Amino acid sequence: MAKYNLNINGKQHDVDVDPATPMLWVLRDHLDLVGTKYGCGIAQCGACTVLLGDVAVRSCSVPVSQVGEQKITTIEGLSEKGDHPLQVAWLENDVPQCGYCQAGQIMNAAALLKANPNPTDEEIEAAMNGNLCRCGTYTRIKKAIKAAAQR
Repeated sequence: MAKYNLNINGKQHDVDVDPATPMLWVLRDHLDLVGTKYGCGIAQCGACTVLLGDVAVRSCSVPVSQVGEQKITTIEGLSEKGDHPLQVAWLENDVPQCGYCQAGQIMNAAALLKANPNPTDEEIEAAMNGNLCRCGTYTRIKKAIKAAAQR
């Protein structure tokens, strides 16, 4: 076991965990931040996507020992009131079906818009490739990202 002081959603959190523990399990099991979902466990589906700094990462494949002093943002930290432009656009465009993948989709889209505030359809598709939606709401996801970019 090792002690880590993590900056998550703008707050410091102390955890005492095995260095190989994936960030997903630190977030969910140790800090009760359950918005980040477990999907596949092998970084292929995107359900566990969080921001490490400004970069979207699959938290199931990032050991806590690799985080260092980088800031982590989860869906709970995207906005205090759920009024981030992406969250608003998601609702306005009726994106969620079952909702399981949505936190990971939104976090990946947030990284995209930080890096590219006005992406083309092709850039959205390339950036979102790999965030899987079993319900197939890809067209609405793209529409919501474009709407958020306009805000």
